[in-house]
Amino acid sequence: MPRKNLLSLFSDLARFGGDVAVIQRRGYRREKLTYKELYASALFWSHALAGRSVVPGDRVLLWGPNSAEWVACFWGVLLRGAVVVPMDSRASSDFVQRAIKDAGVKLILRDRQQGELPGAPPSMIINDFMEMVDGLAPPADAGVGAGAGPARTTIAEILYTSGTTAEPRGVVLTHGNFLANLEPLERGLDEYRKYERWFHPVRFVTLVPLSHVFGQFMALFVPPLLGAAVVFESSSNPAEIIRTIKQERATALIAVPRMLDLLHAGIEREFDGPSKSQWLKRTLEYARGRKFLTRAWAFRRIHRRFGWKFWAFISGGAALVNETEDFFKRLGYAVVQGYGMTETASLISLNHPFRATEGSVGKILPGRECQLSEDGEILVRGENVSGGYWEQGTVRPLGDQGWLRTGDLGELDAQGNLRFRGRKKNVIVTPAGLNVYPEDLEAALRQHPAVRDCAVIPFGPGGAEPCAVLLMMESGDHAARTAVAGGNASLAEYQQIHKWLVWPDLDFPRTPTGKPRLSVIASRAAQILDGRPGSVPESVVAEFRPSSALDQLLEHFSTSRGAGSRVNREHDEELNLSSLDRVELLSALEERFHVELNET
Repeated sequence: MPRKNLLSLFSDLARFGGDVAVIQRRGYRREKLTYKELYASALFWSHALAGRSVVPGDRVLLWGPNSAEWVACFWGVLLRGAVVVPMDSRASSDFVQRAIKDAGVKLILRDRQQGELPGAPPSMIINDFMEMVDGLAPPADAGVGAGAGPARTTIAEILYTSGTTAEPRGVVLTHGNFLANLEPLERGLDEYRKYERWFHPVRFVTLVPLSHVFGQFMALFVPPLLGAAVVFESSSNPAEIIRTIKQERATALIAVPRMLDLLHAGIEREFDGPSKSQWLKRTLEYARGRKFLTRAWAFRRIHRRFGWKFWAFISGGAALVNETEDFFKRLGYAVVQGYGMTETASLISLNHPFRATEGSVGKILPGRECQLSEDGEILVRGENVSGGYWEQGTVRPLGDQGWLRTGDLGELDAQGNLRFRGRKKNVIVTPAGLNVYPEDLEAALRQHPAVRDCAVIPFGPGGAEPCAVLLMMESGDHAARTAVAGGNASLAEYQQIHKWLVWPDLDFPRTPTGKPRLSVIASRAAQILDGRPGSVPESVVAEFRPSSALDQLLEHFSTSRGAGSRVNREHDEELNLSSLDRVELLSALEERFHVELNET
């Protein structure tokens, strides 16, 4: 029987009682929240919102990093019948204020690290109520009946994205939008529930922000189906992620493709050296086409590092490159990849963990229609598709006769597998009228070991020429020139890269889920290639200003080296670093650059 609303999931929370629901770390302290405690905490927030005169339909901004408090507040807002407005913890204050104005936010629930905004609605700091929540016993009549509460058509949240103009655009998502994706998944899990006892308790380590629809789907809605625990990992250091997976005896890792690429690179770095690298290369070749358990046994030394309960990587938010997917599969792990977008409540298609077709993003989920337009654009229609965008109190429809134009190009094979080709707006059309897909060129460039990341952008008259922007593992043009030549060797003549540059900063500007911000990269690259680096518009320069003390410190060191001076103990004196300060700096550097450093 179809669920009436998302609160039917909330009623399942109490059923799992003392099972762990959320695990998080605060400094050196490990905290956990059981399902019973999460249930009581959500009820507390529902009552707290009532005390602030929040009524059904009011918009409540939820602003902060992943935490147990964030999860409890989310359910508390839905229990009140209000609308959640999730906001990324790293969003600029200007973006947040514009979203607040557009949504007509009545109350802000914010983490302590998020500053109070001038002229904003009243706010509550969600960390300040933990002691009160800990002592709360849920009322005997506080349960939520399966038929109670909002309907499937009721708005659950308004999720703001920046779009291509950086202007906040609120995607309206209903209870039914999420349930249309969750119900097919729930039915698909039924045949595997008999195996769940071998992995119980199921634990997901997640690196995806809860402000992102994929992060919500996997950390808020899927776990109650299994009584699973979610482990919030804040580090992006591959070694730290692997340690957490093993320590928490995790079952799967939830991540965006960029993090899996970094994890892939981190594992390969551990096998530097002639004998180790030869073993890795030889064993990867041996694993090709072998059965799952044979592959896992061949790489048992790697499985021992992750822990024997760990078996899957779950990727979403963008397309995973074939090389990374193939690498983890050969190691003997399942790779689950979905395709979707915010406007489809996360999912359109999903591959099977054991029967996935290489290079595809799976089959279209039941209950929706999908077709390709004449130019190959993916069109989708179904209950999972958002009704529209929020604009000053009204919902502007986003589709034509219910069809959503995704802006993505794809292919459907005879078996119904969907293959992602790239963004329609990013396709480069040569003077000969041939289509060049930047994703194909980027995949060729990434084959070179010195390429840390890359982006291919249109350049020249009419944007008819591909230009490679490279992030290199080492400085100097020689490695970049070699990488471009190597990439061209595997590309067709019309795909050849003749223009390239090495990105001058430590990393690309990125979205909260790690995607390069192509419009900003293209704008600055054009200035550099035209020989006018000093004339970058103020709006672009702002994207590259140091946003943290660490950025300012790294810029300071980089400037010192560029001027020919040495980085030595004079900097220690200037910065007045204690031994503890140096340890914290090393930790920050490790997280920023995804490496392990020795203090000596």
